[in-house]
Amino acid sequence: MRKGFIISSVIGIIGAFLLGYYASAWWYVLLAVIIALFIMGINDMRQTAHSIMRTYPVFGRMRYWMEALRPKMYQYFVESDIDGRPVNRIDRSTIYQRAKREMDTMPFGTQLDVYEEGYEWMSHSISPKDFHKLDHKPRVTIGNKDCKQPYSASIFNVSAMSFGSLSSNAIEALNAGAKIGNFAHNTGEGGLSPYHLKHNGDIIWQIGTGYFGCRDDDGNFSGELFAQNVAAPQIKMVELKLSQGAKPGHGGILPAKKNTPEIAAIRHVKPGTTIYSPPYHSAFGTPKELVLFIQKMRELSGGKPTGFKLCIGRKSEFIGICKAMIELDIYPDFITVDGGEGGTGAAPQEFSNHVGAPLLDGLAFVHNMLVGFNIRQHIKIIASGKILSGFHLLRAIALGADACNSARAMMMAIGCIQALQCNSNKCPTGVATQDPALAVGLVVSDKKQRVANYQGETVKNFVELMGAAGIDDYKKLTRSHIYRRVFMNEVRTFEDIFPSLEPSCMINNKIPEKYKQDFEMAHPDRWY
Repeated sequence: MRKGFIISSVIGIIGAFLLGYYASAWWYVLLAVIIALFIMGINDMRQTAHSIMRTYPVFGRMRYWMEALRPKMYQYFVESDIDGRPVNRIDRSTIYQRAKREMDTMPFGTQLDVYEEGYEWMSHSISPKDFHKLDHKPRVTIGNKDCKQPYSASIFNVSAMSFGSLSSNAIEALNAGAKIGNFAHNTGEGGLSPYHLKHNGDIIWQIGTGYFGCRDDDGNFSGELFAQNVAAPQIKMVELKLSQGAKPGHGGILPAKKNTPEIAAIRHVKPGTTIYSPPYHSAFGTPKELVLFIQKMRELSGGKPTGFKLCIGRKSEFIGICKAMIELDIYPDFITVDGGEGGTGAAPQEFSNHVGAPLLDGLAFVHNMLVGFNIRQHIKIIASGKILSGFHLLRAIALGADACNSARAMMMAIGCIQALQCNSNKCPTGVATQDPALAVGLVVSDKKQRVANYQGETVKNFVELMGAAGIDDYKKLTRSHIYRRVFMNEVRTFEDIFPSLEPSCMINNKIPEKYKQDFEMAHPDRWY
């Protein structure tokens, strides 16, 4: 192939030259193209990194072009409405339609296989409630006995996404949308930027292992800087991130291409370098120290609701936290449970695919433990992990959540097309990039309303589902309202799949058998 390329190129060059000399000067255009391809082919043969290009100069490049085009071709021409990953086309279309206030009804029945293992549905009532008489904007008050500034939160909010991972325009659109719709916007662990504060939307300030926005020069937590920044009136709650669904136990990653001087100044790091957040916290080292640190943050914030976020891993560690809470009589105001399937952040595929409990398993476990230790009344639970629709909201709340957060759906509401370029700084819609030439495509004045529309319509559909179930208060939802097909001819409720615990059973010697080993391994003074 190499020899044939050289011979054909030489013949082409000579032929084009002669035609240009004797026939028409227009043939010199073809000559220039052939010379350019010939130079490209010589470079292909000389390079050593790609075998196919070295053996098949110029033509070998088509393999890489097709590989780059494959995801786009598949998404637009091959995948069905229910096949797309991680978010299928039906859910994507619903998000876009609700964000734009377009018709979101579905014709001709479901495309889902209702007899397929894993299919889920809600039980409705013969005597449903009138939607028009229900509370269309349900909220939950977050704050326990140690909280001085309780927050009335929407049941559906923007999940953690950092400035740095997202563009400034994306952050502005999300926060401005939160202001319009009266819901909360989680900053992510990347620090508190001016774009989070510009539109005065309610903020949940997330503090990660890097302590961005409240760290000293050595990367340790700075109480003084934290107290200074948390005083902003837009900040309604503080969330300490222990782990996240995309990469639990790994720590965050900010690629060097996204680490601009502006972002570096906000995070107090060196610009132009890849930033790896530590996988662990330096401010505490035991469950007790974690609980005390949460209390410290709450006090420094002036009593704002303070909690932590985690993806469930070792169950004994969470039980150890529960033991520490009881021993100290100190409780976080909320716990955010992330699922292993979640994540807008960049992560190694092993972590994204195989680390951390999925949301439903983790959520059911956390709720059960808080009930079993008789401390559920002190702590609200927020679910985060692929919450896209009203049914997902209802399912999570039935399983034990008080409210839900969403990241990917909110990204789609402002224009994300699931191009899967989040970690490359080449997001074509200007959502997950720091390239000004790409970010300019995202117009805040338009996208902010779409965020508010999507959130409002999704909550509306949740309330309609609740009414269809014959319920007038979302707190009455139980695990028995949700069904799942586990085999072709067998259906179980969530109560069957995720059995509830008796109140106080973890502290009155009635520990279920499956939790006994984890309970024995759990210690308030060490992780394991």
